[in-house]
This record gives sequence, structure tokens and C-alpha cells, in this order.
Amino acid sequence: MSTAADPSYAPPSPAGEPLTEIGERVLWLSTAIIDAANRRGDPSGLKVGGHQASSASMVTIMTALWFEHLRAEDRVSVKPHASPVLHAINYLLGELDESYLPTLRAFGGLQSYPSRTKDPDPVDYSTGSVGIGATAPIWGALARRYVSARFDQDPAGDAGRPGRQYSLVGDAELDEGAVWEAILDPMVGELGEVVWIVDLNRQSLDRVVPNIGTPRIEGMFRAAGWQVLTVKYGRLLQELFARPGGDALRARIDGMPNPEYQRLLRCDAAEVRTRLPDVGPGSGGAGLAELVEGLDDATLLAAVRNLGGHDLTALREAFDEIDDSRPTVILAYTVKGHGLATAGHPQNHGSILNADQMATLADAVGADPDDPWRRFPADSAAGRLCAETARRLHREEPAPTPVPALPTDIGRTPSGRATTQAALGRALLDLTREAPDAAARVVTLCPDVSSSTNLGGWVNKVGVWSTAERKDWFDDDPETILHWRERPTGQHLELGIAEGNLVGALGELGATWSRWGEPVLPIGVLYDPFVERALEPWSFGMYAGGQSILVGTPSGVSLAPEGGAHQSVTTPSVGLERPGCVSYEPAFAIDVEWTLLASLARLGRPDGTSAYLRLSTRPVDQSLAAIPADPAARERRRRQVVAGAYPLRRAAGGSPDLTIAAMGPLLTEALTAADRLAEQGHAVDVVCVTSPGLLFDAVQARAGRPARAQAEPWILESAFPARRAAPLITLLDGHPHTLAFLAGINQVPATHLGVSRFGQSGDLASVYAHHGLDADAVVGAAADLL
Repeated sequence: MSTAADPSYAPPSPAGEPLTEIGERVLWLSTAIIDAANRRGDPSGLKVGGHQASSASMVTIMTALWFEHLRAEDRVSVKPHASPVLHAINYLLGELDESYLPTLRAFGGLQSYPSRTKDPDPVDYSTGSVGIGATAPIWGALARRYVSARFDQDPAGDAGRPGRQYSLVGDAELDEGAVWEAILDPMVGELGEVVWIVDLNRQSLDRVVPNIGTPRIEGMFRAAGWQVLTVKYGRLLQELFARPGGDALRARIDGMPNPEYQRLLRCDAAEVRTRLPDVGPGSGGAGLAELVEGLDDATLLAAVRNLGGHDLTALREAFDEIDDSRPTVILAYTVKGHGLATAGHPQNHGSILNADQMATLADAVGADPDDPWRRFPADSAAGRLCAETARRLHREEPAPTPVPALPTDIGRTPSGRATTQAALGRALLDLTREAPDAAARVVTLCPDVSSSTNLGGWVNKVGVWSTAERKDWFDDDPETILHWRERPTGQHLELGIAEGNLVGALGELGATWSRWGEPVLPIGVLYDPFVERALEPWSFGMYAGGQSILVGTPSGVSLAPEGGAHQSVTTPSVGLERPGCVSYEPAFAIDVEWTLLASLARLGRPDGTSAYLRLSTRPVDQSLAAIPADPAARERRRRQVVAGAYPLRRAAGGSPDLTIAAMGPLLTEALTAADRLAEQGHAVDVVCVTSPGLLFDAVQARAGRPARAQAEPWILESAFPARRAAPLITLLDGHPHTLAFLAGINQVPATHLGVSRFGQSGDLASVYAHHGLDADAVVGAAADLL
């Protein structure tokens, strides 16, 4: 069978086989979904878009995978531009209502790229951000292994192996560095359930890739310990290779540059007969010419594009060869736009078939443009296969195990000098004693910075997670402080120095409550200067439903001797600007405990949110926190800390002359400046801000504008009561814009102090003076305001 939409189109298997019919219907439906979206148009005149060619290259692969090989316990990450193929398959399986098919990229309709939380049909992994969706199943496999080991879940299905985690990846996506960071992590080589299928269509958005370098890619995967399977040619070409002149034909195609091959796809039979038997060296000369001349036009055109990624038999053989003892990559050669009139065109990435081309395609695959969404009759062979597949892949939604109760206050009152960074490790250890069931759900992750971020005590207590128990050769060394005990019951994961990997795993661990019904409470700890590297994949994990805590430490210029290379300026506003996330910058150890417990309590639930904690290595006198001794007053302080701010010092008498709102370790400078101003006769209020994001949400909520569910408008009157409105100085170890909005709470004049330029190494006093963060700077700003 061939189609005038693509004269050289060959079906993926013999005509009449149910899977062939299904594949052709998936091709039609995925193409029609995009066509309907663009005929619908956008009143604003914006292009609706869609990717018919990128979808078409994946049709055979996804049809074979879903209708023959997937099991209910498997999960698949679908490359972003093939989302219409996923929706078409879900529709044929009864998982998507027909009313959604014309709604691609419409508000409330099918999303532009697969979305686990926003699409109406089953989506295993959200994709769309290059490299992140591709690597997500790696971290999904890791999370599945962790849940199975920690909570005695049996990950094996009917075949006695864990559900496979598939990634359907476009070859251009392999340019993304995050892909190779993930592949090279040592833990990944142990995840035999990971299977990648690369859609090797050798085209990017703008062009035919001159040299895809497949042997180099194969070598890189093999060097990382992966099984590499290459599916290059279909059964027609393999048959031709066995004929006289076949060796020359194979050598000619193998040696052909990608652009030359792609040009053949746009040729008629006469042009192919001229171009293919090139008379140059290595062309095979007369033998190849004789083979080509012996083929009829239809066979010749079909042979040119008879690649393995469009051949069911070749794909079946590859799927059967998967070795579950190590990760596998299948490099499947395909044609971008296979089966469409745009097949192989170098600018087909965003092209849309016209009405005549759609009609021709419909005629070729047995579809009806007037009834585009018609399903197979239930009693047909294809209809029965759809029903059987739907039954095989049906999943019962897991009933989530509730997170054990977490305390809101462990009850300690820190004393002496301490850092907020050290307080994190202390709070985690306290949790193991005060709430062991909840602590058992906590898992920490680090990119090789466990000891330098004060997690050593926690790691010694809970152990390091590993797929198998490993001997600690330093266990009997009396000078070893950090004990690296690796076992399947450990609660700490150590990854290599790649922030994307860290937050990728963090996101998938944060989604186990919805995937498998077992919530874990993941906390990722990394150096704050590198948080911004991690923001995109972490944000994408939150978009996909992952709930986690990210801890950045040490932060700001307060790490003084480290200098400008390790300063973090913009991170204080991360929570202010990050959907699905609440941020905290605690000033004191008790603030760390309270905000950490509140953040943990928001994880592992349908209405949950992630959190970002920005911590410091600066030792601070804990008596400055002035924690109330009265239990009711202490609880009021705790609620204020969690809601975003609390009054640390109120000037005696009536309204103050000045308010200083400070955050994190700079509360010390704020209090020192307040004392000096008081000596000059000025009444000063000092407010400790713990979460600028929550305060901004409170401002929005008070004004009746959209805000996060955690917004607490009462905190504004508690921390910044109108009756005490006064000129305002804001102070933080970060960019001053973070707290600038506070002046608008009571419409007061304000000066905003912070860091807005690269720093340098030095002692703390010198660095603070350099950036205008010290008490002198605060007093000087007060003089200007007063």
C-alpha cells in the first residue's frame, strides 16, 4: 500500500495486520489533531502551531510499544513534539474523550507538550523542556527502587522485573548537556529498567543535521555501561541487501551524508535512479546500478525510506533483545514526516499539511475527513486489539499512604552561637527522635557536599542508600568522622557534582506519593551559588507534580573568604518568583526548625507545595532571637515565622521613627544599628523577614488578587501594623529588590540595602562594608530617611 500523501510510504507491517491499521489510524489522528488546532485558529492572530512531522516519525515506534510491548507497571516519557501521537493512542484505548481531540493548545484543552498534571488523559512524565523529560525516567527508576527498598513494595510485575522506564527521545535532544550528565552518574548504570528509544530522524528545527555522528553516540552510551541496539534498516532494504549489488547499496546508503540522503526523500523515482547509483569511488558501480534498475518505481521509492524505526519486525526484534541487567538505548532510524507529504523536507518541523494533502492522507489510510475521530468497530481485529491493549495497560490509581504526623515544634531553645546551616542537620537528627515514623520518610540528596553542608550527623544516623549493601572499608578507622554505610535501607543519596541530576531525582522522589502511593519527603542540599543552575529542572519537576525541599547553603556574601565566585545574589527572590514553591531564609536556628517542619508538612499530598530554604554559614548569637518563654507566645512566634515575618523588637512608647526589616544573618547588623539609633534618640522597630514570597502573597491576597494557598494576610498587620507605619529600611544578603515591595504595605518612604555587584574575598566586616550591609550603612541610610 502506498499513499499519494507520500508516494514512497510503506506500511509498518503487511497490509491487513491489525497493528498496521492501528498505526495508520494513529498517523491520521495525530496529524488531524494538529490540523484541527490550526483550523480553529487564535483570535489574537498568534500561530497555533504543532509538529505533524515530528509526530509522524514516532508513530510506528509508539504503536509497537503501546500495542505489543508495554505493561501496566511500565512508564513512558514521550518526546515533546510527539504529544499528538500519545493523545491519539490514549483516544484509541478509551482513555481520552473525543471532545478533547480538537483542543490541542486551546485553553483548558490538550497541552502543547505532554503534561502529567494538566492533560486530561494519562501522561507518565511531563516533557517540553529539552533534556529534562528525557532524563526524568532515570530518576523515576531511582525513586521506584528507593520506595521499593524502604517500604517493602514489590516492584516486579508479571515478568518478574520492575516496570520499565522508557524515554522516547528526539536525536536533537542529545545535544543537551543534561542528558549526558544523567547518563554518566554512577548509579544510573545499575538501573536495568531504563530504556531509551532515540528517534534518529537526523533533522533539527531548522535544518538537516550534517553529521549525526551515530557511531560516536553509540560509543558514548557503551562507555557509560549501556546496552546499545541500533535499528537502522527495515525488512525491504534488508532483503535488497541480500541480492546481487546489495552490498554496494548498503555501502552507498551508509556512506551518504545526511543532507544527501534527505534529498533523496524529496525525489521521484527517475531522480532516485540517477542520484543513488553514484559513479564515484565506493559506489558499487555497475552492480548497484543494475540492482536499482531492476526495481519498479514503488519499490524503489519505498526502499529509500525503509528505515528500522518504521518497521514493526525490526522494532520487535530490538525490544526482544533488551537486557534488563543494565540500561538500554535503542537508536531507531526514522524519517521526519514519514507518511506525510512533508516527509524529509528540511523545513518540515513546524509545517502543516494543507486541505488537499489532508484529504489525500485520509484516503490513503482509510479515514474520513468529515468524521475524523472515528474509532475502529469494536468487533474488528483492530478494535479488539485496542480493547485488549486497554485491559493490559489499565492501572488502578494508588491510594496514597498518608504522611505520618509531623511536630510543629520540637521544643528546644537553641543557645550560644550557631549557624542556620548547622541547624538543618540538628533539626533532622531531632526529628528521628521526636517523630521516627515521619523521619523514616525523609530522604536527603547531595551533589558530593554532605560533610561541607553539615549533614554528617544525619548521614551517620540513617546511612547511605544503595541498590545493594556495600562494605565500608573505613568503618574501623578511629579518625573517620563521616561513616559511609551504603545499604538499601539508607536515607541519603549522594550524586555526582551535577545540579540537574540532583533536582531531577528530587522531583521524582517528590512524586512517589502520586505514582506509587508511598510518599517520601525529599530534601536536596547544594551550595547556594549553584541553585540557579538547578532552577529549570527543579521547576519542571514541580510542574510535573513533584514536591520537595531544596536547601541552598552557604549563601550570599556572608561566606566572605570564598569571594565573588561563590556569592549568590538573586536566590533570595527564588520563592517570590517560583510557582509551586515557598521560600524561607531563616535568621536563627529555631527559625530553621520551624520552617523546615512546616515545609515537610506540605509534601506528599495533593495540595502540597515545594520549599526552598536559604541558609548561611555565619555564626549568630542565638540569644538575639529572643524566643518567648511563655508557651502561647512561643506558638505565636512560630506561626509568624512560618507565615513570613515577625517583630523582633518593638520600640517603647508610641509609633517608631523607623522600621528596619532584615532577613537572614543580617539581623545582627539590623539590631546593632537599631541600638546605635536608639542612643541617638530614635525609636526603631526591627522586623525579621523569613519569607518575602509569603509576604508578597499576603499583600496580593489582601488586595483580592490571586495568591498562593499559603498566603496569610493577617501576617501583614502582625509584622507591619498600620499604626506603627514609619520610614523603612530593608536589609538582606542578596539583591535589594527582593524586599522593596514591603514599602508598599503602608506606603512609606524606604531605602533598600543589599548586594547588587560581584564581591571579593575578605573578612566578614570588610565584605559587609564593601557592599554597604554593615551597621554603619544602616545608620547612614536612616539619617537620610529621618
